[in-house]
Amino acid sequence: MKTILSAVILSLCISLLSAQTTIGGKSFPSSLTAEKETLVLNGGGVREKLWIDVYVAGLYLTAKSSNGADIVNADQSMAVRLHIVSGMVNSENMSEAIHEGFEKSTGGNTAPLKDKIDAFIKVFAEPIQVDDIFKIEYVPGAGIKIYKNDAYKATVEGLDFKKALFGIWLGANPVSSGLKKGMLGG
Repeated sequence: MKTILSAVILSLCISLLSAQTTIGGKSFPSSLTAEKETLVLNGGGVREKLWIDVYVAGLYLTAKSSNGADIVNADQSMAVRLHIVSGMVNSENMSEAIHEGFEKSTGGNTAPLKDKIDAFIKVFAEPIQVDDIFKIEYVPGAGIKIYKNDAYKATVEGLDFKKALFGIWLGANPVSSGLKKGMLGG
């Protein structure tokens, strides 16, 4: 009986260990749930700014894809998980980085999304610390839902906003080509 119990426990431990993927030294679950849909880890990478690792990001989709444009334009559940890795990250510079990302993603045409961008940035007004984890999930019909350390913070509606937001990482002019490549499984 002890042998069977030991084998079951060992099997469960191995399953739990294999359900994680290490990206940039941080563990990411191989899947996560957005609303009632299971999403799989598509890929991930490290966002660097001036040679400093800022955050590690993982992209979660309903099915793996390497086509950034298709992902940006898709009206289906997906999520990005950001794990803050630098003590240099604070509310002010995160806000600036988000603005910069939207400028790049929209080709400088942020005016139609101004109120939505401002609502998104408010989530980052609270102090940010190393090892904070933001989950940014898109739910069709509901919008972008933002969580900080598993606590729900806000929802920003609209497929237009979702496209601009995911364009920050996966668009034609991403904030980091290396991060884009990693998120697309490269």
